Amino acid sequence: MNYPVKNLTFNQDQSCFTCSMQDGLRLYNVEPLVEKLRLDVDTVGSVTCVAMLHRTNLLAIVGGGLNAKFPINVVKIWDDNVNDFVLHYKFAYEVLNVHMCKDKIVIVLRNSVYVFSFPNNSKQLLQVDTRSNPLGMCQMTTANDRYQLLATLGHKVGCLQLIDLSNVGKEDSRSPVTISAHQTDIACLALNRQGTLVATASEKGTLIRIFDTQSRLKVVELRRGADQAVLHCINFNSDSSYLCAASDKGTVHVFALKDTTLNRRSAFAKAGRVSPFQQYTNSQWSFCQFTVAAECPCICAFGPGNSVVAICIDGTFHKYVFTAEGNCSRQTYDVFLELEDALDF
Repeated sequence: MNYPVKNLTFNQDQSCFTCSMQDGLRLYNVEPLVEKLRLDVDTVGSVTCVAMLHRTNLLAIVGGGLNAKFPINVVKIWDDNVNDFVLHYKFAYEVLNVHMCKDKIVIVLRNSVYVFSFPNNSKQLLQVDTRSNPLGMCQMTTANDRYQLLATLGHKVGCLQLIDLSNVGKEDSRSPVTISAHQTDIACLALNRQGTLVATASEKGTLIRIFDTQSRLKVVELRRGADQAVLHCINFNSDSSYLCAASDKGTVHVFALKDTTLNRRSAFAKAGRVSPFQQYTNSQWSFCQFTVAAECPCICAFGPGNSVVAICIDGTFHKYVFTAEGNCSRQTYDVFLELEDALDF
C-alpha cells in the first residue's frame, strides 16, 4: 500500500516525532498532539529519514524518493532558527539512519556506522564496521551526556555491538563489547535511557530478549507471540519498569520488567507441570495489548502515566491507558496529518 508517510522517528525522550514524506517532512508534539513544523517539497524535497536533537532547532535530514532534492548519501543539518541548512555530511553509500546527541552525530550506512563531533568543528571520531544492516538499526542512550552508549549490529549473525562513545578518540577509549543475542539476524533493538539495558528481537519476531549492558547477561526473555512477525519498534519507559513492542500483526504489546509477576504465563507454567515445549510454556507474555491496523508499520512509546502511544504511517495516532491488572482502554484517536499547524514550540 502507498502510504503518505515513509518513515517515523521519535526524538530522544519520545516527546516529539517526525514524519518523512514524499512531499517534505512534518514534526509533531506528542502530548498534546500538535503539528510544530512543516518543511515542504520545495525546501527539502522527498525525505527518507529525519532525526531531531532533543527539542532543539536542529534536524538531520536525508533525502531520496520521487521528488528528491538531495541524494540519498548526504545528511543535511537544518537549523530552524535561521531557516536554512548549516552543515552536511557526504558518504559513498546510502545513509539509512541518523542519531544526534549534545556533542555527537551518528550516521548509519549498510555496513558501517560513523561518529562525528557535532555541531561545532565537526570531524570524524570513529568508524565501526557492522554486519549488513539494511534497516539501519542503531540506538544511543539519551539520559546522560557523560555516558553515551551506542548499540548496533555486530559482525556475526544475531550479534550486537555496544560501544561507549563517552571517551571515543581518547587514550582510555574502550573496544566494542559483543553480545550474542539470537541465532538468526537481529531485526529490532532498543536501549533504555540510562544505557543499562538493551532489548533485541530477531527476524522471527517471536521473542524479545533483554540484556544487561555491563555484564552482557540476559535479564529476561519475553514472548510477543507464537507466529513469526516483523517487529517495527521496541521501547522502554523512562524508568525501565515497562517495555512496549509493535509488530506487523497490528498489535502493540506491553510487558512488565520490574514486577514480572504481572506478565502472563501459560497454564502449564502456573501449575508447575513439565511440558515438552518448556521453552514456550515458561515464557513471559505481555500483560496487556491493543490493536492498530495490521500490516501498517508503526512506532510505539510510553506517554504520561500508564499510557502508550502508537503512531502509524497511515497517519493515525493511537493513545491507550493500561492498568497493572491488564486492562487497556483507548483514550485518544486522531489523524495527525490533518492537524493544523501550531507556531509556538
